[in-house]
Amino acid sequence: MTDTSTTSPLTADAVVVGSGVIGSAVALELARAGRDVLIIDKAAGPGFGSSSASSAVIRFLYSTYDTVATSWEAKFMWEAWAEHLGLADLPEAERPALSAFHRTGMLHLDIAAVPHEQGADLLRAVGVPHEHLDAAALTARFGHVDTGRYWPNKPISDDAFWEDATETLGALWTPDAGYMDDPRLAADNMAWAARHLGARTMFRTQVVSAERVGETWRLGLADGRTVEAPVVVNAAGPWSGAFNAMAGVGAEFTVGVRPLRQEVHQLSRPAEWDASGAEGVAPGVFDIDLGTYMRPGPAGAWVVGGTEPECDPFDWLDDPDAVDDHVTTARYEAQSTRAARRLPDLRIPNRPSGVVGVYDVADDWTPIYDRTDAPGFYVAMGTSGNQFKNAPIAGCFLAAIIAAVEDEGVDHDATPVTYVGAHTGLKIDLGSFSRKREVNAASTRTVLG
Repeated sequence: MTDTSTTSPLTADAVVVGSGVIGSAVALELARAGRDVLIIDKAAGPGFGSSSASSAVIRFLYSTYDTVATSWEAKFMWEAWAEHLGLADLPEAERPALSAFHRTGMLHLDIAAVPHEQGADLLRAVGVPHEHLDAAALTARFGHVDTGRYWPNKPISDDAFWEDATETLGALWTPDAGYMDDPRLAADNMAWAARHLGARTMFRTQVVSAERVGETWRLGLADGRTVEAPVVVNAAGPWSGAFNAMAGVGAEFTVGVRPLRQEVHQLSRPAEWDASGAEGVAPGVFDIDLGTYMRPGPAGAWVVGGTEPECDPFDWLDDPDAVDDHVTTARYEAQSTRAARRLPDLRIPNRPSGVVGVYDVADDWTPIYDRTDAPGFYVAMGTSGNQFKNAPIAGCFLAAIIAAVEDEGVDHDATPVTYVGAHTGLKIDLGSFSRKREVNAASTRTVLG
């Protein structure tokens, strides 16, 4: 047995704690910038936590200009995935299997609480192709969609849920939206690309202590080893709040985070729907009016998640490790029944099928990509179930902030870094993701953001 008390600490330029889709993206961009990167995760591999349960939707409608611009820039990274990873020039035999982007389009159904004009204005300002369809146009183009307005959200046990609609609604149509076919593989792809650039990974490894010693962070591991680095990035997903507390970080935050258990279910879609979507695949449907979102998947799958309707209980967790990872009948019936109300041809199997994940939910459902008051400690957290689609660019954001603060001495709080998208040329104010921001009043307080 090794005497770890006398073993020299492991060292790196930057340690990324968490190898989900966000942490792996951060590691890739830090390695691309020439830093010696060490990734630590207590899971067995990249993306084995919340990322593996992601619906992996790629969409563009958010509540602020900067969040819409972020998602639009990220879309180009997903579309040219091998190029983004830096693997396009590698022979096929030397590359890992890659997750793939599928363009299907997305319908964002109207909701009185979020007027479609606001969303259209943001999409227009960013340059996202879109079209508003009134109820008649929605029926003409997507005949499988019920255009009834059922707001406000109601539990399916309430007789009012089953009442006929007296009004109709339209939708914002964004034809360039879609999904990635394997979210865990997407995280693994970025971790692989980071290792290809020299990053190191430590899996099944738990951080049990964190302290600042001089100019360096010292992390204690459960096996007795220590790791030292001037820069630490907290990308621990639903464990991010606990890691902040362990490191004595976060007293200045004006935005809090909490772990929230979520379920995503899988049904089957009628084949005739596919004719209506982009590139011959049924479009996704974002339906806050009924409290659900849906997208197609490979082999005829239909993926159904929830938009946190207030009439349903929220499964807040004190300890993400204590989550019940079995799909529940009650949640399955609620979400699939809402989906079938919107899509009457949908058939609901008696036996639930799906996955359970844990969101790291920020107070305003907008992520925190930022430095902290503790020198060298950075956070990529509060991703709220809506940041998978932005993971590649989130890695770029953290790399840009770290370079500005550590290498150039920029006070990111006083003068926030502006990120310019390589694909779109859009300027994104990274102060929008500050830990000290005012809570985003425009947020829907749902996974929509």
